[in-house]
Amino acid sequence: MTRIAFLDVDGTILEHGSVIAPSTVTAVRTARENGHLVWLCTGRSAGDIHPEVLAIGFDGAITNGGAYATRGGDPGEDAPIVERPMPRGAVEELERYFEAHGIHYFLQTHGGVYASPGMGPVMTEYRRERHEHRAAELEAQGLPPEQPLWREPRPVSEVDRDAVAKAVFVSPSTDTVAHAAAELGEDFHVIPGSIPLPGGSNGEIGQAGVTKGSAITAVLSQLGLSAADAIGIGDSWNDVEMFEVVGTPVAMGNAPAELQRLAGRVTTAVLDDGVHNAFEDLGLI
Repeated sequence: MTRIAFLDVDGTILEHGSVIAPSTVTAVRTARENGHLVWLCTGRSAGDIHPEVLAIGFDGAITNGGAYATRGGDPGEDAPIVERPMPRGAVEELERYFEAHGIHYFLQTHGGVYASPGMGPVMTEYRRERHEHRAAELEAQGLPPEQPLWREPRPVSEVDRDAVAKAVFVSPSTDTVAHAAAELGEDFHVIPGSIPLPGGSNGEIGQAGVTKGSAITAVLSQLGLSAADAIGIGDSWNDVEMFEVVGTPVAMGNAPAELQRLAGRVTTAVLDDGVHNAFEDLGLI
């Protein structure tokens, strides 16, 4: 029986932009050799998926948290089977909200990521600290440093506001997720983010009804597969809707406890062979 697995990227394939467990590469390639389908299912833009992730080899990709889905090995080049950018008016409403409250943000299109003036320095410092922490861990183990897997965004002044799929924000306030949801209203889908910053809050905002779950449902219909055939593996709040529509949801060992409870099935952490162990337990490899 052919099954299809949908894999989140950050915290599932990548350890927050820094490293891929070799066992993950083996698991994906072996599952595909065994006749199963493996799709990326990420909040990232297609243009922000690192080449080393794409080089693993996938049958398709859901990107921008469900706003796009492409069948094939290159989500940046293959024709979308799901394509749901935000209306321009919604994008402008988001920017007015961010600017009124001093919130730094990214706007994502299918092809790339665009940063507000304050967002770049915040993320550069976060990534520097993460890389230094990881380098110290490897040095203690007698291992060489790793090349961090991230790309610098372009300035938000360059974005096409008719092509924006979602926004990601970083706020100095701890309650911005709830505040944004209340102030922006029912036309928007606001969820906590997965950036492990030391203070404040971060989150993602997309169109209401546009989620990883909505895109998975469309992909399964296109491929003639049922939810019972589908596996979803993730670690973040944008994976909740994925867990709701697949027959076999799996939370990573590094996922918050509430997400692990929602999934019901839990594998090990991202660098502790989490994807490989899940695929093995489910009989894909």
